[in-house]
Amino acid sequence: MSEPKPIWIRDPLAILADGADHGLVVKDGRIVELVPAGGKPATADVAVFDASEHVVLPGLINTHHHFYQTLTRALPAAMDRELFPWLQALYPVWAKLTPERLELGVTVAMSELLLSGCTTTTDHHYVFPAGLEESVDIEVGVAQRLGMRVLLTRGSMNLSQRDGGLPPDSVVQDEDTILADSARVVAKHHQRGADAMVQIALAPCSPFSVTTSLMRATADLAGKLDVRLHTHLAETEDENRFCEQMYGCRPLDYLEQCGWLNARTWLAHGIFFNPDEMRRLGKAGTTVSHCACSNQLLASGCCPVCEMEEAGVGIGIGVDGSASNDGSNLMQEVRAAFLLQRARYGVTKVSHKDALRWATRGSAACVGRPELGEIAVGKAADLALFKLDELRFSGHGDPLAALVLCGAHRADRVMVAGKWAVIDGAIPGLDIADLIRRHSSAARAMQTG
Repeated sequence: MSEPKPIWIRDPLAILADGADHGLVVKDGRIVELVPAGGKPATADVAVFDASEHVVLPGLINTHHHFYQTLTRALPAAMDRELFPWLQALYPVWAKLTPERLELGVTVAMSELLLSGCTTTTDHHYVFPAGLEESVDIEVGVAQRLGMRVLLTRGSMNLSQRDGGLPPDSVVQDEDTILADSARVVAKHHQRGADAMVQIALAPCSPFSVTTSLMRATADLAGKLDVRLHTHLAETEDENRFCEQMYGCRPLDYLEQCGWLNARTWLAHGIFFNPDEMRRLGKAGTTVSHCACSNQLLASGCCPVCEMEEAGVGIGIGVDGSASNDGSNLMQEVRAAFLLQRARYGVTKVSHKDALRWATRGSAACVGRPELGEIAVGKAADLALFKLDELRFSGHGDPLAALVLCGAHRADRVMVAGKWAVIDGAIPGLDIADLIRRHSSAARAMQTG
């Protein structure tokens, strides 16, 4: 079987890169050449993809999500509640997860992300009712079928209601079980190097759902296995009060005491850090995932991204769970982050290019993948191509700005590792109508059963 030809993505309508007005060349899963205006590829025998109707972005990177939550979108029992009571309403429903239901939830989440221009996604799976012990394995299978790049986190909770935590006993595990399975999934699935398609991180859910012992042991294990760490932190004032009452310190102090304040760690939300804490985060190399839609829906607050970046903290973008967003569309999340931060800081401090940067290079820093998030020679050939042929774009000027300002939501083409994962706005081989039917049925069974 002959090797596939290099692909010249030629004459894009616009491209988020310098020196690539005439396109770029992809070979063996990497970007091997940028073609300047008036130039031609030096690479021989290329296949040509005409991108004259496409705006070309680096593949978007989602840095925080809970895939299983697609099964509980807009759930009446959880609506109009702040974080803690919202969680308490949802935990009993999530306890009804089965392997089949999880696979459907994961497939819906990843498909929605792919169709929105997302090429790499994280997931934070932390509920493990009986029978769901191989959750991460299920997620890996879906990612491989869809051809998506993933950093899946082996989440955990071991502090249940009987111990003073929020989750019911039915969805938590003991520390030994959690640590043993964390080591198992890393050994089985974690790939290393710039071409990795599946990576694993370790992710105790939050300070109010795990013990100090588990936090410390997980940090030690992540160091031993050389994988990344993830958790929720500084999302609400309730969390601050919980940490002060339970541990006698603020959440970031607690994190540092547990051995987490380092460049291995990225945090979800980061809304309530003070200036000194931001400087400590920046010095440590710890990054933050900004989840604009979820923060607005739960009325948690607004991540101070400009102060964070001024303090040296890297900022990425996350859609967060589909029970608090209630979607998995990363391009829409870029617009939401842009609008939220523009309202906070004004027109001179936040531009559409900042929001795109957070979702590409910023998110790549969160997941520890410097080879992603940028259109440049040597980087991974992960690309999102959008057309501007919908009514919402009619009359646009700057094509890159139009993606954000006019509200792009669906990519026409998506490339992951040099292979097309979305063609003509569809995922090859995926029957969306059938997926919706089966997923909706599973959601109804969980919500009413």
